[in-house]
Amino acid sequence: MTGSVAGIGAGLVAIGAGLGIGLVGSSSVGAIARQPEMAAKITTTMLIVAALVEGTALFCAVICYLGLGK
Repeated sequence: MTGSVAGIGAGLVAIGAGLGIGLVGSSSVGAIARQPEMAAKITTTMLIVAALVEGTALFCAVICYLGLGK
């Protein structure tokens, strides 16, 4: 039972990371469309936030995969 719950958790992590990075990307594109002169700063901030989302997702996925081994 633990393995199947961990597998579901890993799937939810992937969905959450995809949604999070999608929201970050769409918000940054909208911000660049409103203020094109700030594109460099917005892009830098977007990449930092996307990396934090991805890092959190990777950490959660590792925890789920550790649950698969039991």
